[in-house]
This record gives sequence, structure tokens and C-alpha cells, in this order.
Amino acid sequence: MADTVLHNARIRTMDPTRPFATWMLMQGGRIAALGSGSAPGARHRIDAGGRLVLPGFQDAHIHLLSGGLDLATAAYLYEVTGEDELIATLRAHALAKADMAMILGSGWQAGVFGDHNLTARVLDRAATDRPMLIYDSSFHNACLNSRAIEMAGVQDMPDPPNGHIVRDAQGRATGMLHEEVIPLVLDRLPPMTDDDWMTGLREGQAHANRHGITGVLDARITEQEERIYRQAALDGALTLRVAGTAWVTEADTPETAVARLSAWRAANPGPDFHVHSAKFFMDGVYENRTAANLSPYADAQGGNAPCMFGADQTRALMTALDAARFAIHVHVIGDAAARRAIEGLESARAANGPWPSQHQLAHLQLVDPADIARLAGLATANVQPLWARFEPPYSDPSLAMIGQARWTDVYAFRSMIDAGADWCLSSDWAVSTLNPFEIIETAITRQKRKDDDPEPPFFADQALTIEECVQGYTVNAARACWRDGFTGMLRPGFSADAIILDRDIFACPADEISQTAVELTLFKGQEVHRAEGFAG
Repeated sequence: MADTVLHNARIRTMDPTRPFATWMLMQGGRIAALGSGSAPGARHRIDAGGRLVLPGFQDAHIHLLSGGLDLATAAYLYEVTGEDELIATLRAHALAKADMAMILGSGWQAGVFGDHNLTARVLDRAATDRPMLIYDSSFHNACLNSRAIEMAGVQDMPDPPNGHIVRDAQGRATGMLHEEVIPLVLDRLPPMTDDDWMTGLREGQAHANRHGITGVLDARITEQEERIYRQAALDGALTLRVAGTAWVTEADTPETAVARLSAWRAANPGPDFHVHSAKFFMDGVYENRTAANLSPYADAQGGNAPCMFGADQTRALMTALDAARFAIHVHVIGDAAARRAIEGLESARAANGPWPSQHQLAHLQLVDPADIARLAGLATANVQPLWARFEPPYSDPSLAMIGQARWTDVYAFRSMIDAGADWCLSSDWAVSTLNPFEIIETAITRQKRKDDDPEPPFFADQALTIEECVQGYTVNAARACWRDGFTGMLRPGFSADAIILDRDIFACPADEISQTAVELTLFKGQEVHRAEGFAG
């Protein structure tokens, strides 16, 4: 790799020993030097035009591969607002993807559709000749058409642990699936090929690179993802780094979980793809009433949901995985799930002693105030600030189930940081946008964008600062992905992963940050994205 100098720049290095520079020299994929004033000579030169330069952003909770596969194969349903529009979108997609054995869609909104109005009978209006499966925006629910129900034998399937087949009054499957029955049904439907998955990886990477992302933590690694990422790393096809968090299920024992994850870790030591953590889904989501709360749901229907792992199994699995030196990454939505995960991590630490594990609790939608202080020194708060806003009708069901008396405990990020918790920011794409600048804006304003008819701020006292947000996407995210020794800041010897922005997000109004565009993304000193019209 030839020498390259990036110059005429306002570089924020995120390195406390040298916070600012105006040029950066890159050699062999690494940063050779930074300085201010006259830039040294180099074979290649990039003129930043006086723009802001930051370390490449890292998304520490994302579903990059499956999200990319959706970009390549699935109908886009995120903005559909009614049944007729849903059917028209799916019909058009089915025609465009006539060569695919199955019709896929993703993104229907729980505030629009649900068990009561989305069924196989509805989807049969769009297609009956091929099986169809469409996910909601959380990917915790899916609906099948009649052909898919028949092909997968859903009528005769029992509910698995932590999964549910919705049935009508006569006991017939309606087509709606919740949680961990979805992968079991998928196994009985026409599969995607490895070529499809590789296409999805390319599309997902390009989408991430366009938004300045040079590293991710893929938050649900199964055998499929492990195989595709491993092959891509061997082929030199990765344009960002991937940390993998391997899925642990209720069916696992400490022995099976440690054995499987240890084999994947040994096969994928990095640095471009490494398996470093264990993923637990401790509960589901409010949208299908599988979030685990300490108190019953506050809406008219009431009820509650259990944690997906019992207390004894949680302690046993987390203690064994922690002893094997895996990070533990836990999906927690309700406050009972958060407490169960905290108790499991505390048991692991008591048994094995503290170590720089970077255990993480992701989402943290509702946390009991008594548990917030327990995060400090125990687990990183891996948060998705885009959701911390009023957004009717999509936010209405979960807020009703939580109850207005508890709204102050929803997405209470400021309380977590002030209590001493480590933090990082992420997207959970494809659940929502991966655009860091939209997410950062909401973290600061606690509102939708100004052009989207925003509601009042959702508890503005829980807002983050721009400095905290950028740290959460760089230094802290690199630490969460176990690559802070060579990424996350711009420092000599570190990987030359950098982005040039079209505006200074530290100086512009907060409600304009979402408009930020990435002019150039460098990964190991090589361009992986250049905006049209950027001539630097």
C-alpha cells in the first residue's frame, strides 16, 4: 500500500493525548503520523477541504449480514400504513423477485399490524403460488401465507420453548409467529443460498460504509453467519471489521455453549472477523407481549412474560462462559430481564473474579432505578437512542404496557452514565436505520427529526451530549468490540480507519446533525466509500 496523506483537515482524533491535528499520514493500512501545519509529502494525497475528520464509526449492536440479505431479497415494509398498501408492495416485490423460491418482506410496524389483523388470509391476497414470510420491524414476529404454513407443517407443530404459534379459536394457525418458533419454521422453507448471503454481505457492508461505519458487532451469530463471515475474511472481502456474538439458546447447557463458542473462536481469531462473545435473548419485545417486567403490564389486557432463561440456568451459563473468557451480550427489554441478566453477571464475577470482559446489556428499554447503579463496572450499556422518542403510533403499545408512571425509567441513558456505567451507541439495524447521525441527533434531542412533525422531547433530562455520542461510536464502541488496542481513535500505529464529514457535528445545531453526509470512508487507509461530487 502506497503512502497516503490526508491533509487540510480538522481532525478530532478521540485520542486524549493528542485531540486535534490537521494532517494524517497513512502507510500500510496504519496511521504513521499526525500533525498540524504543513503536511508531509506522500504518493497519494486526500484534501479534506477543511472538513471534520473522525475515526471510523463502529456499530456495536447490528445484524449486518441478515440486514444486508434483506436489502438484497426482501420487500421493504417499514413505511407501510395499511393492508392494501401492504398487499400492493408484496405483489410488486413478488413480480420483481420471480426467480426466488420464497417471497420475503421485512419491517411491518407493530403499531399498524399485529395478531388481530395480519394473518395468512391477508397475505394470500398478495401470493399463493409461493411461500411467503414477512418480518415485523423488530424481527421478533413474522407472518406466513397459507402456502408457507402448509409447506412448513405449522398446523401440527407444537410451540417450542420461548416461541409461540398464534392460533384462532378453532386451534388453527393464523400465520403469525412469535420469537423462537420463527427459525424452526424457516428451516422447513426454501433456504437462501450462500451466494444470496454473500450478496447480502456486500450490500450490507456498502450500506454501512456509506454511513461511515468501519467496524461492527453482529449481534446474533449462528452457523450460517459464522460460515459466511469466515469465508469473506479468508477471501479478503470484508470492508469493515466484524466481531461476532454467538447465539446461546435455552436448549444449551454450559458444556454445549462453551464447546460451540470455543470452536468458533479458535476458527475465527481475527482481526477482521472474530467470535468474542455469547448472545442471550433474556426476553422478547413489548410488540408481541414477550418483554419480561417486574410488574404486570399496565394496559387493559394486562399480563406479563417470563424471562427466557431461568435464574439457575442464567447463572450457570454465564459463569461458565465468563470463565472461558467470552464477553456476554444480553438482549434485555423489560426490567425483569435486565435484573435477571445483572444477577447472572454478578454471579459470574463472584465465581471467576473481575476481568476486562466488556459484558454488555443491549437495549435497556425499561430498567428499575435500583438496578441502574449495578451496571457500573459490571456491564456496558449498549443503547440505541433512536427509540428514545415519542413516535405514535409505533411507540404507543409499549408505553401503554409500561404505564405512564414508569415512563421516566424508559431509555434512561443519562441516569446510567451518571451512575458510572460504561456506554456505547448502536443501531440494531435492520430493526431501524443504521445512520449514526440520525441516531446521534435523537440521543441529543430525544425527538424525531424537525421535518418529521416531532412530538415534545421524551424526557429531555436523559439526553446525551455530542461528545458522549461520538465517544460512544468510536472509543467506547471499539472497546465493546474488543479492538480498542488498534481502532476507535486516530493514533500512530492504529488502523487507518477514518471518515470525512460534510459538516462539523460538534458545532452545527443539534436538529441538523441527522442531515450529515459522509464524504469519504477509509478502511485500513483504502477508500470504501466516496460521495458523488467529493473531489478531495
